[in-house]
Amino acid sequence: MPTVAEPFQPERLMTSAEVAEAFRVDPKTVTRWAAAGRIRSVRTPGGHRRFRESAVRALLEETEGADR
Repeated sequence: MPTVAEPFQPERLMTSAEVAEAFRVDPKTVTRWAAAGRIRSVRTPGGHRRFRESAVRALLEETEGADR
């Protein structure tokens, strides 16, 4: 019996404010991280930055590991 493919689900994109809340920093810090290449971002047609949730989670795990 053929399997049914899961429908495509685009990855959630987070705003600078949402990322800042996760890291407990100012949104401007998140913008600086993106400019420095610490976290990748995509731009909306209006020029705003958005961050892939997977990239945010990876950076959170990386920074939590460094705190130990």
